[in-house]
Amino acid sequence: MKDKVRDFLESDLLEKYLLEHTTVEESNQVERYIAMYPEVRDTYRELEDNLETFARLYALKTPDGLKERIQQQIRNQHTGRRRFMRFAVAASIATLFFAASSFFFWNQNQNLQQENAMVTDQIRVLEADMKEQLEDVRNQFIVLNNPGTRKYVVNGNKKARELKAIAYVNPIKKLSYINVRNLPQLPEDQCYQMWAEVNGSMVNLGILKDIEDKDKLMALPYGEKALGYITIEPKGGNVAPSVQNIVANIKY
Repeated sequence: MKDKVRDFLESDLLEKYLLEHTTVEESNQVERYIAMYPEVRDTYRELEDNLETFARLYALKTPDGLKERIQQQIRNQHTGRRRFMRFAVAASIATLFFAASSFFFWNQNQNLQQENAMVTDQIRVLEADMKEQLEDVRNQFIVLNNPGTRKYVVNGNKKARELKAIAYVNPIKKLSYINVRNLPQLPEDQCYQMWAEVNGSMVNLGILKDIEDKDKLMALPYGEKALGYITIEPKGGNVAPSVQNIVANIKY
């Protein structure tokens, strides 16, 4: 394979092109390479299939009840407007109650504004969550499909012989993920906890729970010569790793 073709495939231009994140110049280059080189064309088609699989696998669900809450807010707004019209007619007839009616209208309007603000905030939070999840899916797609990704098999020590995991590291995009395939059973008062030592700092990555999806990837902080650990800790986790209870070391 020509050096320039190999360099092109090891970059992330094909992935960016598929995800519509390329500039006009980059798009022209990708389309030119696809047309000129069969190996690039084959890789592009394979990435297309993988992306379609990822899209189906990680289809995002709207949070339970959000649609119903938004519809209820809209119904409340319509109800508020109908009340407004009824009291407006009443106010035009009964001028003695004009002041009280005006205050009622103002209060209703304030409530509607607050409800509108709540719905808007909920939509913004949902959009932010979806954006974050899509970015994570994009990074996973790159890590699993880029030829520059390195793969490390992780096995547990004698305290957890059945522990199995695979770490994926891409130094080009500075991305790291781990796929924990199997966790041996622990007593109810203990748990597995994961840690990463990056640039001299220890980072708590949280408790590893029972694995429901064996294909799920967990993001790791990227760093040069970073280290990862899985330890056995008391139920609920610990603020610092118990060195004597390390059951797996991950060098990436």
